Amino acid sequence: MATSTIQDLELIRDSVKALCEKFPESYWRETDENDEYPEEFIKALTNEGWLSVLIPEEYGGAGLGMLEAGIILEEINRSGGNSGAGHAQMYTMGAILRHGSEEQKQRFLPKIASGELRLQAFGITEPTAGSDTTSITTTAVKQGNKYIVNGQKIFISRTEHSDLMLLIARTTPKDQAAKKTDGISLFILDMKDQQDNITIQPIETMINHATTEVFFENVEIPEENLIGVEGKGFKYVLSGMNAERILIASESLGDGKYFVDKSVQYANERVVFNRPIGQNQGVQFPISQSYMDIEAATLMRDKAAKLFDEGENCGEEANMAKYLSTESTWKAANAAMDTFGGYGFAKEYHIERKFREARLFIVAPVTNNLITTYIGQHVLGLPRSF
Repeated sequence: MATSTIQDLELIRDSVKALCEKFPESYWRETDENDEYPEEFIKALTNEGWLSVLIPEEYGGAGLGMLEAGIILEEINRSGGNSGAGHAQMYTMGAILRHGSEEQKQRFLPKIASGELRLQAFGITEPTAGSDTTSITTTAVKQGNKYIVNGQKIFISRTEHSDLMLLIARTTPKDQAAKKTDGISLFILDMKDQQDNITIQPIETMINHATTEVFFENVEIPEENLIGVEGKGFKYVLSGMNAERILIASESLGDGKYFVDKSVQYANERVVFNRPIGQNQGVQFPISQSYMDIEAATLMRDKAAKLFDEGENCGEEANMAKYLSTESTWKAANAAMDTFGGYGFAKEYHIERKFREARLFIVAPVTNNLITTYIGQHVLGLPRSF
């Protein structure tokens, strides 16, 4: 993996900013209002190679690290965009890269890197299981040289805009497994090949996130699309969560810096009672506090990314980065709404859209309550709560 200098990182920032300038906030407001997928933006990101930076060069990617990937997503969100429309293309392929066979890597990674194949969907959450992944009920039954999948997933983003789905299902019932984490397998599902057996229902949400509910009825997955060893998929999913947490932290940091940037600009320009409102400490202090919190969270993100790239265990740091980033950004979002006052609720100022988008990361892709539990139990050694 290539190591970037400070100058390299700044070049990445500047290049992503330049790309984002072609997609102003009016573009994002329009896609949000119309519930549209930002197809043109994702194509531009793909064509410039930004979504394939974590794929090694031998498979057609840039072979860069987690910090570089994080900066890309951060700058997209800081520009007023929403990198959630394409972020999974960056990290979902990690399961193939880390646990797939060489044949699978050769078959999928170059096409994912080029954008010929989109791996944007990750089928994990189910209506009755929620965050308790070991309680999923979607099944994959081996029949000859293929698996037959039946079940349901919910809150699966970008299913309608993805060719492939990373899918987990039970190959052994939970009550028959030696441990509750056993018997879960991870698959690469080619959705185009099985579209007659897959039903996708969009879910209307408060943000434009292309969220769906997915039903599987006798879906066939060839055995060569099983990742790793049957029944050990839970471990493979966990190994990718640190990457996801670091990148989500990066997106959230971009949102936070967006709010601070916009708040500072508006507080300097807006004049009430013959003085800029930024002169009032009631306006100034929340912005300043948010800025400090976001800068501190950025350091934790950088630390987590560095450990990840060095192959070290970074579960503690990745989780803390996600928690600190999202909490500090939510604080900045509220400070921005207070700074803009009534104008913060007007769509033309874009604050309300980013406000809605920023709230998601407190809950998903992992709720901050579970992160707090993780730190308590696995870092501090407190008794297990569940």
